[in-house]
Amino acid sequence: MRHRIAGRKLGRTTSHRIAMLRNLVTSLLEHEKVKTTDAKAKELRPLAEKMIGLAKRGDLHARRQVLSVVRKGEVVRKLFDTLSPRYQSRTGGYVRIVKLGNRPGDGAPVSVVELIAEAKETAKKGRAKKKREKPKRSERTKLPETASKA
Repeated sequence: MRHRIAGRKLGRTTSHRIAMLRNLVTSLLEHEKVKTTDAKAKELRPLAEKMIGLAKRGDLHARRQVLSVVRKGEVVRKLFDTLSPRYQSRTGGYVRIVKLGNRPGDGAPVSVVELIAEAKETAKKGRAKKKREKPKRSERTKLPETASKA
């Protein structure tokens, strides 16, 4: 029984697993989208969210902690300069996992891991528009006026 055992081994040795996750988080931050298996995606999400959280802090110690995981210096610069300002108003949930189905070769469940784009203003505008299109309830149930008796 696997009581109190967190994380997935993913069929790899510890060093291979850590190296693979570092490569995945580097690719995700570089391209902002990566296609992988569901199990790897679920292991990748907490690591990527931690990197973005460190980048939001923005100090030298956080930058060095990110450099210990992310393999490319230009990706770290992109994370601190362009990605962290995008998520300053957000407290978490920077990564989305979208399931695609099964891979043709071996039937493994595959999903896309992507960074969420901040577009709160457009979402608010769309909702406000929908509310105005619908007539008020009192107008829908109003009886037609009859001609007054004279």
